[in-house]
This record gives sequence, structure tokens and C-alpha cells, in this order.
Amino acid sequence: MKRKLPNTTNKIVPPLAAILILLIIWQVVSMTELVPSFMLPSPVEVVQALIADFPLLLSHAGVTLLETFIGLIIGIIVGFGLAVLMDRFSVIRHALYPLIVLTQTIPTVAIAPLLVLWFGYEMLPKIILIVLVVFFPIAVNMLDGFRSVDRDTVSLLRSMGAGDKQIFRYVKFPAALGDFFASLKISVSYAVVSAVISEWLGGFNGLGVYMTRVKKAYSFDKMFAVIFLISALSMILMWLVKILQKKCMPWNNKKG
Repeated sequence: MKRKLPNTTNKIVPPLAAILILLIIWQVVSMTELVPSFMLPSPVEVVQALIADFPLLLSHAGVTLLETFIGLIIGIIVGFGLAVLMDRFSVIRHALYPLIVLTQTIPTVAIAPLLVLWFGYEMLPKIILIVLVVFFPIAVNMLDGFRSVDRDTVSLLRSMGAGDKQIFRYVKFPAALGDFFASLKISVSYAVVSAVISEWLGGFNGLGVYMTRVKKAYSFDKMFAVIFLISALSMILMWLVKILQKKCMPWNNKKG
């Protein structure tokens, strides 16, 4: 217990100190008006705007988070399914892998307007965009995890009469869990940003819709407030993924 407390402190203090220094510099720049205050509001003004609009921000955040969670779940299912199929059948892997990579070469900002045009201003185009962003890291990382298993272990199990299902359950899936959670941490942050981007281009509610409204009103303090909130939501989701990883991979906890 005594050893764990200094380790935790060493992990928390440096980033907090860096953030505090950055906020102090930002506050000084705003107070000295090196940058006009209407263009760069001070951290104090941003916090005040966040507090003032907090109930409204929460209602918009609820819509964005709902889109994020639905898109994440579908994206994980699609990515996992593709990884399993590509690992199991080399023909599917050779056919689909280039197409999967190709989907990621198209800018998100270019896809979002088309999805809004095709599917309207409701939640569906936002979810589709999130799925397109999320499934790629899941599929690629899990495929790498499946294919990185120890071949001698697989051969041993086959010699003991294990089938493909047993090998997948007891060898490949546990081996790919680390890759899955590494990709999931990336996916949750991408999912939130993708939801906001799609809301910019069309929608009735959500943090992206809120941002477009305050931007038109030149309320840059509120713009920074919603940016802070989006960053906070992304970090919370990544923290939840880390907790889930510790629960699902208890054998890795001793390594930390």
C-alpha cells in the first residue's frame, strides 16, 4: 500500500502540473491582451460560461453520448466480426483488408455531409459515421492479435484434439484482448469527435449543434466551454475503458 501511493502520485502530479502551467500562461496572455479577449477568452471566463450554460450543455451532451454509445457498440460488433472472418478465412482477408484500409483514406468531413444528405438530420447519419470511424482500429488490431498467437501453443492444442472454436476461445481471444482494449481507447475518443463533427453539418440537438449556434453568435467563451466538455467526456470514456480492461484482464494488473 505504501509503495502504491508514491507510484500513483508520480503518475498524477506531472500531468496536473503541466495543465496548471498551461492554464496560468493562458490566463496571463488573456489578461495582458496579447490576443484580443473576444478571440481568446480567459480560462476564468470559459469556466463561467461552462457553469452558466451547464444544464443546456448537459442536455446536448446526452444526445451526443447516446449517438456515441450506439455507434461504438455497432462499430465494435462490426470490427470484431470482420477480424474473426479475416482470421478464419484467408480469402476474405485478402479481399476485405484493402477495402477496409481504403475506407479510412476518405476524410470524415467529406463523408459526413453525404450521410446527412442521404439519411437526413436525425441520429442515423451520426451513428453511421461513428461506426465507420470505430470499426477500423478494432478490426485491424484484433486481427493482429489473433495472428500473433504462439503457433506452438496452437499446435499443442490441436494435438490434444482441440477444434477451431476451442483454440479461438482459449488461445486467440485472450491473446487479442490487449489489442482490443488498446484500439477501444482510441475508438472512444474518435467516436465522440465524429459525433460532434456530424452534428456540425446537420442536426437538431447535440454538442456539435450547440457549437454551431454559439459560433454564429461569436460567443467564443462558450465555444471553449464546449471544447472543454468534449475533452472531459473523451477522457472519462477512456478511463472507463481502462477500468474495464483491468476487470477483463486481471492477469495484466500485476504488470502495472
